[in-house]
This record gives sequence, C-alpha cells and structure tokens, in this order.
Amino acid sequence: MNRLLAERAQGSAVTDRIVRHALTDRVLHWLMAASTLILLGTSFLPILGWQFPWVTAHWVSGFVLIAAVLFHAVRALFWKDIRSMLVGAADLRDVLALARLNLRLTDAPPPRPGKYSPAQKLIHHAFTVVVLVALATGAVMMAKIDTPWWDSNQYILSDATWGVIYVLHGLSALMLITMVMAHVYFALRPEKLLFTRSMILGWITRKEYRAYHDPDRWQVK
Repeated sequence: MNRLLAERAQGSAVTDRIVRHALTDRVLHWLMAASTLILLGTSFLPILGWQFPWVTAHWVSGFVLIAAVLFHAVRALFWKDIRSMLVGAADLRDVLALARLNLRLTDAPPPRPGKYSPAQKLIHHAFTVVVLVALATGAVMMAKIDTPWWDSNQYILSDATWGVIYVLHGLSALMLITMVMAHVYFALRPEKLLFTRSMILGWITRKEYRAYHDPDRWQVK
C-alpha cells in the first residue's frame, strides 16, 4: 500500500511539471557558458599576473563556442519557435506597465509574459550581439597564432585594421564580464531561482507556470 501511494505521488509530481528547456538546449546553454568563462579567464587572468599556457585553451574554447553558437542558431531557426524570443508590441506594453507599477502610478498586478519576459529577451539579444562581435574578431585574430591547421600570419591585415579588431575584441570581452556578472546575479535572486532550476533540470511546476506566465501567450500541453 505504501509503495502504491509513493508511486502515485511520484507520478503526480511528474505530471505537475512543465518542460521549459529541452535537454539539448540546456546542454548548449552550459556548454556556451563554460566556453565563455574559459575565454574570459584565459583573457584576463594573465593580465592579473596568473601566468600559465593560456593561448591553446583560449582558441580551443573559442572554436567550441563558435560551433555551439552555429548549432544553436540553426536549431533556433528550423526546430524551435524563434518568435517566442522576438520583442514585440506586447513586450513594450509589459515594460510600460511595469514602469507605471514601479512609479506607483497604478495598482494593477504586474503583467505576465509568455515563455520569456522582455528582460530575458533583451539580455539574450545583448549577449548575441556581444558574443558575435567577440567571435568574429577572435576568429580573425586566430590568423596570428599557430594551429594544427595553419601557421601564423601577421600580415594579412594592415596595422590600422588590426587596431580596430583589437579594440572591438577587447571591448566585447569587457562587456561580457559585466553581462555575465549581471546574469549570474539575477539568476541567483530568490524570485528567479525557478528559471535557474529550469535551466538545470528542464522544468517548472504548473503552479509556477500559472503564477509567472500568461497561458494565452505561452501555450503548453
């Protein structure tokens, strides 16, 4: 009898869960996160005095991040609902409603977004732009190092062009540090832990779904 009740309780707990992130998306997220942290660590730790053979780890993690970003882009375009990540008129209305609420101009409850809130969409797009700049400039800079596939070539671009590439690459790296810190901060806030858990385990509960999401804007089975 106790075993039957335990099985029923376990089954009820499973059916109460809603998949927010598929396993493939979670693996990609953490792979890109690890690659980004390695890139940042191998970029800035030597400047701070931590001397270690960082060049190989830097360009290898850059290759991994490029591959992960390309795979994510193809998956988002052809297998995922990319519209759920686009910023639309409803998101702008949500931002205005939250602004009015924070300014004490209304007592209306805060709007519930679809699968992703305006803040989540904006941070995603910001990461997209900054990471693409870092990867594009980093890929060009790889011409200046020896790899198993080519020898270094210091002269494929002019000094002025290299200067622009260095500035863009360094600026995007500095922006990434700030953005990663902000991302981690909000991910660890108590009211945001359900989203962090969903990026680890993949699910949220139906109670959380009803509390944080508008069912008309994010329809689940």
